[in-house]
Amino acid sequence: MARKELFKSLIALNQAELPFERIEREIMLPDEPELIITVPGVRRAGKSSLLMLVVNKLLASGVKREQILWVNFDDERLDGMPTEELDEVLQAYREMYPEMSLKDVYMFFDEIQNIVGWDLFVLRVFKSYCQHVYVTGSNAKLLSSEISTALRGWTLDYEMLPLSFRECCRFKRIDAQGYLESDKAKRYAAMEEYIHGGGFPKVVLSPDKSMKMRLLQGYFNTMLFRDLAERHKIKNIEALRYFLKRVMLNLTKTTSINAIVNDMRSNGVSVSKDDLYNWADWAVEAYMFVRFPKYSPSLVKENQSLRKYYVIDTGMRQAVLMPQSEDKGKLLENIVALELFRRRGAERKIFYWQERHECDFVVQNGDHVEELIQVTWDMTDEATRKREMDGIYEAARGTLCDKLTIVTRDQKEIIEEDRGRIEVIGIDEWLVAKH
Repeated sequence: MARKELFKSLIALNQAELPFERIEREIMLPDEPELIITVPGVRRAGKSSLLMLVVNKLLASGVKREQILWVNFDDERLDGMPTEELDEVLQAYREMYPEMSLKDVYMFFDEIQNIVGWDLFVLRVFKSYCQHVYVTGSNAKLLSSEISTALRGWTLDYEMLPLSFRECCRFKRIDAQGYLESDKAKRYAAMEEYIHGGGFPKVVLSPDKSMKMRLLQGYFNTMLFRDLAERHKIKNIEALRYFLKRVMLNLTKTTSINAIVNDMRSNGVSVSKDDLYNWADWAVEAYMFVRFPKYSPSLVKENQSLRKYYVIDTGMRQAVLMPQSEDKGKLLENIVALELFRRRGAERKIFYWQERHECDFVVQNGDHVEELIQVTWDMTDEATRKREMDGIYEAARGTLCDKLTIVTRDQKEIIEEDRGRIEVIGIDEWLVAKH
């Protein structure tokens, strides 16, 4: 099929599906944007659904389905498409609707990062033809802070992650802030499932445990092959797979790339240190992991510090590693890490504290530290209680921060000492609270 005819078919197929059936998310995109809307995020987190919600809103306001131009570039028939053929999208639409002015069209380019040079095409469309342009991509380079020079200043970003716990409750029709005992019981059960199963929308809605497992393993493999191996031309797939699993296994601890290199070499795997540093960067760009540096007033020391890596979805980690031991404390910390990453906005940076003691998260807002957070499954054990308190109090002295929080599975109390005041709060209450 000629490329132009393929585009006509894709546009027509998407128009035939309108309106879409989708559940609303906490993020809502503008339907009359003044800039190019970019939606970066991990695969299967709902980026396309976010665009579909915009389309539904447009249709409800009187926009005709013929005005919707939607192309999903994550289609094997478009693999390897040269940049210059992107213009055939516009040609295809013009031939389908010759009476329609492009300025009245709403253009949605899904997973367009697969096409080299897409940014110049999108900017030309926005400047010359159409002011309603939406772009999604499974790569953090779509963020304005990392996007190409050509698009910088022309985009408005809406980063997309798997469901928050509040959204998970909405998908399951649970009152996330209900006070009835029945609400609390449902929320508690949903929290257990969220900790171990994660927040990918299709997984959350699936009632079948084996199906959830297959979906999550499939998501991991798609990221492995499409977003890492194919995109960056990595040949040693098994070494890459082993490396990603090692990082997942190291959850809540600092990750030394040098140590992993030595371990892989001792097992007969030929890899270079530069390869693994690149793989780590690319995995973060593809939203497989988020990572935080050690807190330090010195930018040089911060950049030289080992990073802590957290997987983008706890359910995917469980499906890939199938750990034999109970990892509930690690999973709880990962949940908090993702929520802090989700809430960070443009002003906040997230660190960990490590000196004589450790504190899991240092939340910096602008030039000051606004909160310190420890995470532990249970504080009834005296040794655990002392460790968590010593760590957060040491970080408080070092950062001059007085907002101290310890997140647990379900304990709640206020600790008052000469060293400071600590709020102990259960994970479900912390996740649904507004920040």
